[in-house]
Amino acid sequence: MINNQNGIYNLLKAEPLIPVVAIENYKQLDEIAKSLLERKIFCIEITLRTTFSWQAIERAKLNYGELLKIGVGTVISKNQINKAKDHGVDFIVSPGTTDVLLEELVLSKTPFLPGVSTVSDILRAIEYKCDFLKFYPAIQSGGIKMLENYEKLFPNIKFCPTGGIGAINFKSFLELKNVVSVGGSWLGNFK
Repeated sequence: MINNQNGIYNLLKAEPLIPVVAIENYKQLDEIAKSLLERKIFCIEITLRTTFSWQAIERAKLNYGELLKIGVGTVISKNQINKAKDHGVDFIVSPGTTDVLLEELVLSKTPFLPGVSTVSDILRAIEYKCDFLKFYPAIQSGGIKMLENYEKLFPNIKFCPTGGIGAINFKSFLELKNVVSVGGSWLGNFK
């Protein structure tokens, strides 16, 4: 039976394109959110790569929370998971996996997507009954060929590849049997 990781599958299935963005200010957030909605993209992963990230998440939930699923990415600690819960995010994404991180993500009751790039990472995630994984960094970790190999090794695992994916190659990833969605910063470009 597939573990839904607090409901992440429903989000990934509904939103095959996950914009991954680093927000520097309110104006940028508003421009990106409006652009996504115009293009009928209804989710956003705001990464913790700027000093403005938490403010952006708070404003995104307040102003766009009824229209967009608001996620937080690059989560690497228990404190960040707790802060994400406090902000009421719709999903949490990590770039990698550790036992401590996976335990906290499961306990969070928030939909989550743990990051993997190696067979050992995937095996660790499987031990925590995770069937939906972020494949990161996708291109540097072998891209489509690696995901094709993983499909043979792990036929029940589905991936959301990110890292090096863009407008030119995202459709090739979405055509893979074991890919349910793709993520990338190119989706946040509004010009």
